[in-house]
Amino acid sequence: MVSITMTKHVLVTGSKGQLGSSIGYLANNYQGLSFTFTDVEELDLSSSHSIETYLAEHEFDIIINCAAYTAVDKAETAQPLADKINHQAVKTLAEIAKKQNIILIHISTDYVFNGQNYKPYQEADSTDPQCVYGETKLKGEQAFLQVNPKGCILRTSWVYSEYGANFVKTMLRLGNERSELGVIFDQIGTPTYARDLARAILNIVSNDASALHLNSESTEKKVYHFSNEGVCSWYDFAKNIFELTQTQCSVTPIETKEYPTPASRPHYSVMNKGKIKQAFGLTIPYWKDSLVVCLAVLKEQN
Repeated sequence: MVSITMTKHVLVTGSKGQLGSSIGYLANNYQGLSFTFTDVEELDLSSSHSIETYLAEHEFDIIINCAAYTAVDKAETAQPLADKINHQAVKTLAEIAKKQNIILIHISTDYVFNGQNYKPYQEADSTDPQCVYGETKLKGEQAFLQVNPKGCILRTSWVYSEYGANFVKTMLRLGNERSELGVIFDQIGTPTYARDLARAILNIVSNDASALHLNSESTEKKVYHFSNEGVCSWYDFAKNIFELTQTQCSVTPIETKEYPTPASRPHYSVMNKGKIKQAFGLTIPYWKDSLVVCLAVLKEQN
């Protein structure tokens, strides 16, 4: 008997962002998956018509929605646009996915919580966003769960990578420009290397054993947390970046109130990853180990 492996057609939105770019980097390692990468030029998620037209003209088995309005401070004065991309687009994608029997993997954020916890957030913990970005991302989650297509929501935090603008690249730039930096020490979370998140997503969608969870009708099985392992502050994160790159820049810990921003940030956003590890058999790297990998890649690029 000849075994026939069916190719799964995968749409990745937000392909120029950190996660989309990381999925693109890893895509060739996954046989049985055929990818279409789109960004705003090909698929404008601020327009329901654009989404409906594109998905009427193309057929997919899986959609990985990496696109989002992620300018946290700008969102405070751009609420309509943030809502269109972070909420309304998710609703439209979920409705089409449900109708066309497509698996939808949607990426969300730790900002759906108020950041006042004292132990790692679990998926069922109460949400209470403190800024427009968090509010619109939570509305996107709620729309997804109400429509309830096949698939899941993955909440993540503190994403960095070799691509785009992020904390690691900003620290490397500032560390070379200045002799001293003040970095916030009273916001606690876990950095997430986008390549690790991308690998986790691709392992989930390529593994037939995970279909039981992705096909579940239970909304309790729809939300998962993913970040790297471990805990740190932004100050700790910066200190490690400079130590690993031997950057001669002194880092001073400062409080959030000394660095006011238009949008409120969670003071505590550590997430419990037990659920996703058990459901999909994932092994998640420690944040410092992944930082070493990313810094090595960035050094190669330069």
